[in-house]
Amino acid sequence: MATSRLSRYIPILEWGRHYNRQLLSSDLLAAVIVTIMLIPQSLAYALLAGLPPEVGLYASILPLVAYACFGTSRTLAVGPVAVVSLMTAAAAGAVAEQGTEGYLEAAIALALLSGLFLLLMGLFRLGFIANFLSHPVISGFVSASAIIITASQLRHIFGVPAEGHNLYELAMSLAASVAQINLVTLIIGAGSLLALIWIRLGLKPLLLRCGLSAGTAGTLVKAGPLLVVALSIITVVTLGLESQNVKVVGEIPRGLPALAMPTLDFPLWQSLLGSAFLISMIGFVESVSMAQTLAAKRRQRIDPDQELVGLGASNLASSVSGGFPVTGGFSRSAVNYDAGAQTPAAGAFTAVGIALATVFLTPLLYYLPVATLAATIIVAVFSLVDIQALRHSWHFSRGDFSASLVTIILTLLVGVEAGVIAGLGFSLALYLYRTSKPHIAVVGQVAGTQHFRNSLRHQVNLCDQVVSVRIDESLYFANARFLEDSIYRLVAESDKVTDLVLMCSAINDIDISALESLENINHRLASSEVKFHLSEVKGPVMDKLKRSSLLDQLTGQVFLSQYEAFTALSAKEPPHYQA
Repeated sequence: MATSRLSRYIPILEWGRHYNRQLLSSDLLAAVIVTIMLIPQSLAYALLAGLPPEVGLYASILPLVAYACFGTSRTLAVGPVAVVSLMTAAAAGAVAEQGTEGYLEAAIALALLSGLFLLLMGLFRLGFIANFLSHPVISGFVSASAIIITASQLRHIFGVPAEGHNLYELAMSLAASVAQINLVTLIIGAGSLLALIWIRLGLKPLLLRCGLSAGTAGTLVKAGPLLVVALSIITVVTLGLESQNVKVVGEIPRGLPALAMPTLDFPLWQSLLGSAFLISMIGFVESVSMAQTLAAKRRQRIDPDQELVGLGASNLASSVSGGFPVTGGFSRSAVNYDAGAQTPAAGAFTAVGIALATVFLTPLLYYLPVATLAATIIVAVFSLVDIQALRHSWHFSRGDFSASLVTIILTLLVGVEAGVIAGLGFSLALYLYRTSKPHIAVVGQVAGTQHFRNSLRHQVNLCDQVVSVRIDESLYFANARFLEDSIYRLVAESDKVTDLVLMCSAINDIDISALESLENINHRLASSEVKFHLSEVKGPVMDKLKRSSLLDQLTGQVFLSQYEAFTALSAKEPPHYQA
């Protein structure tokens, strides 16, 4: 019993008991494939975050082991990702200059703070907070971030100095540096970009035509970026391009990261709190959505609250090993799934592979062109630009489209943090506006049935003396007065009304402000000699009403169904048919 309870918080105790040789074989194969993919990605995302390349490798070792112990997804691949790396660069750049020791300390502190936020939210089961980040906001933010990331990497493709945290600043900086374009760097960067695009789109069909199996062809495609890295290194070394001002990665320290607690700099932590919270929320939403998608394919399930613990532990592990914030990645997780990973142990084996690469392969990366890493980033993130989602939201909901568009515009023109905060604020404001003016319908009986529908949409039976009103929203402080005004207006339109029935089938909750409004409606209708009735009140709502004085003061009755209410109240006067 104790082990079962403990395995809820440490999932490795559950799946680890059933681990066998077959699972080991599948996980090892997936780990090899993901490791090949993760080596250039780790270096590239460290570059995107404005950090030394080895920091990307450090962030791909211990965090993977931590997630294997505490995460619930069998196939999620944790590590540095593009959007979180961009947010890290924006947050760390606001407190320190890129390339300084303070900048690295800020990135490590972000990992620590993000980990603490995620861990505390998981322990207190607060995963629902991430639900306030709506899909249109996330989609718009990710699309805009992908555009900024692409623009930020063009300086490495062109070999020019350029700075900026938003699209406008980057565009102006790049335009001012056009005369300094390094032609050799441009050839390497553009060549790497075209090669990576061809590998992604054209290599697999070619291999299939050559007679290779789909599995083998897929594996070679996933290893393609490493081949581009190797060829670019060979090109730089063979032609001596470093002497032609082609920027290379340079020396990467060999060996595993030293474990150490982040610097206790409370003023720094205080200045990073807001950014760390946004990073943790964006990372969690990105991670859990991918984890749920992959789990559904195998009819498995994940625990979102435990995912918070797993991601929190991963970020804490990253901070003590000199890394920066991490989360589950879309592309890596998909590769991990397709490669046949069966348990989180695949992530731990990937960490071993990255650790071996850090110890033995780093000298080989000295001559890796930065332009090639920039091309790797561009190809990885450009698929995140989701124009289709924007088009779909335009046709489905102009409000959601507006939230997405506001997020995109402010992310592009102001910055990543401003964009997501504005999108979140706009979504909440839009929700409050929508629910403050809910749909209210006068309903009538559909002839020959016990169903009641909107009298403006259907042919229904109505009664002059009985007005039946349905509100399609829970009642709370923002819409309580709107309900009052709507009911008073309906009653004022006819002096024949003797009874008003509030159909409560869509009311899931009532707060104290709404209760006061119902009491006001009851008293005001009574002064007009109109009885106030309720119908189809849900159990939890009725429980609340029983704890108030409304039911004792109610001038009318509480009916089990709207049909019962309409039949009883209209018996005094036969209903008429309205087209």
